[in-house]
Amino acid sequence: MSTVIQVVDLWKQYDRIDQPNSAALRGANLDIKAGEVIALYGKSGSGKTTLLNILAGLDRPTKGRVSIEGNDLEALGEDGKTVLRRQRLGFVFQFFNLLPTLTAFENVFLSLELAGKPKHDLALKALESVDLKGKESRYPHELSGGEQQRVAIARAVVKEPAIILADEPTGNLDTRTGEQVLTLLTHRCREYGTTLIMATHSPLTCRFSDRILRMVDGIVVEETPCLETQS
Repeated sequence: MSTVIQVVDLWKQYDRIDQPNSAALRGANLDIKAGEVIALYGKSGSGKTTLLNILAGLDRPTKGRVSIEGNDLEALGEDGKTVLRRQRLGFVFQFFNLLPTLTAFENVFLSLELAGKPKHDLALKALESVDLKGKESRYPHELSGGEQQRVAIARAVVKEPAIILADEPTGNLDTRTGEQVLTLLTHRCREYGTTLIMATHSPLTCRFSDRILRMVDGIVVEETPCLETQS
């Protein structure tokens, strides 16, 4: 399998009054192959979200290199990173991040519009694939938490991205709903051959993953067993 994400000696330094010269990332290295499903564990403040934000081109590292599908992120520039996010990356968040004034269909269709693929049938099929047929016209506040997260999954997968970055995708859901969401998300990614990285605290996530990684003091450590005590 080809490498789709490569991170080399990645550092992110913050200058805070309470913590001078604090670093969220301290020389992190990462190599992820096409189609892998990755669970990324770590305590709060370990650098998980910072790493995802840098992979998405939403934040810049202090030093180090990030390559997405062979493209150096810094070399792409801001316009290039925007195009990358719209066309090649999908996102799933803990708090869903749906636009409250748009229906379920409109939230998914907007993702297609931004990717330059404004096809109504694709949005409808994506919602049907996450068991939301018949709820296309509902607004986020008219949906349960699990349904909102399924809309977010449909929004992420509809443009068939190469990579999906998920930040605590089940953190705002009960255990049963979280397991349903993980089943849907990982099934869709495996169906499309999409690479999935899930930053998580949930012990459920490792059972759906090919590899388990852990952030420890700003570096990435690989773990092989699926331990129910992961946190």
